[in-house]
Amino acid sequence: MIDQDGALGVILARAGSKGLPNKNSVKIAGKPMLAWTIEHALASTQIGRVLVTTDGEALAQIAGKYDVEVVRRPAELATDTATVDAAARHAVNQVVDTHENVCLLYGNVPVRPADLSDRAIDMLRQANTDSVQSVCPVGKNHPYWMKTVDPETGQLGMLHDNQVYRRQELPPVYMLDGGVIAVKRSSLFCLIEGQPHAFLGSDRRAVVTEPGEVVDIDTQEDLKAAEALLEQRLQDGAIRAVG
Repeated sequence: MIDQDGALGVILARAGSKGLPNKNSVKIAGKPMLAWTIEHALASTQIGRVLVTTDGEALAQIAGKYDVEVVRRPAELATDTATVDAAARHAVNQVVDTHENVCLLYGNVPVRPADLSDRAIDMLRQANTDSVQSVCPVGKNHPYWMKTVDPETGQLGMLHDNQVYRRQELPPVYMLDGGVIAVKRSSLFCLIEGQPHAFLGSDRRAVVTEPGEVVDIDTQEDLKAAEALLEQRLQDGAIRAVG
């Protein structure tokens, strides 16, 4: 059933991957990686319709098992240089739809808070903003402590004129964690030459997650960390399958 009052959930699941081949279909904690994001979207109270955009037959079959709509992505939008927003716009254009808000979810993020998409979409609506992304604190990798190294001499350089010596005194800084992007439909279709992130609009907000709450899979190490988390949560009964 389609709920026009909810947001349109668009799950991005490309078949290819250089870092971890076929990562969206890799089994993790007993099910394909993509299935975790599909279940997250289906459990959301703020998402009214779910699409999976993919160029992979195996991924389309996974989506089909959940009775989720599949949009076949053309080859030019399935390369490692194709942009997320271009793939999302293509998916939205393939269906008859009037949803004002769009929730973009990566298929290779099997670990995210259950309410993360709901929080982002709710902020998008309540603040009447252009986009909302999830971020987490940078922790030890604070830019104040980052250095440059001369490849010939080994000389250390500074990115910032840092006068802070204690971690507790560092100003809060956050990084995108890949958990969710909620965006107004009007912003998603905004294209401005020379501005690759124009689709996020001018008023951009954030919902904050804690370190480890979102795991974006790019490497075998990421996969192992995510699987350990999911297995523990399944044993504890903290999560359960929807499908």
